[in-house]
Amino acid sequence: MTGHNQKIGGGGFHHIALRVKDFDASLRFYTEGLGFTPAIAWGEGSNHAVMLDTGDGNYFELFAGGDGLEKPEGMILHVALRTDDCDSTFQRAIAAGARVDMEPKDIDIASKPPLPVRIAFCRGLDGETIEFFQYR
Repeated sequence: MTGHNQKIGGGGFHHIALRVKDFDASLRFYTEGLGFTPAIAWGEGSNHAVMLDTGDGNYFELFAGGDGLEKPEGMILHVALRTDDCDSTFQRAIAAGARVDMEPKDIDIASKPPLPVRIAFCRGLDGETIEFFQYR
């Protein structure tokens, strides 16, 4: 699914990631209560994560490990924007004033099946974490 935002290479919203206190309860809430469907999952225990399809090709990502201790970013970990060109989008954000958190790199999300993506992270002007997410 490609958007029309030419500045970020097609672009659009991809996912928002939440750190949750009770992973199983949150998973039930978003799947049974709101009808989201699991797309991919990986990890286990306090490293467990799942990406849930909200029904329109956008995702809601849940991460375990919200143990009640205050995290600097709160429960919202990051907002991910879809792009066709992670590298140039990342450079555009840095040129516009963002701070580097993680340079673009290829990863394979260890889900079943594995999901090959190229991602980068930066901090927006107010400290918000932004991920650029490109399918490979």
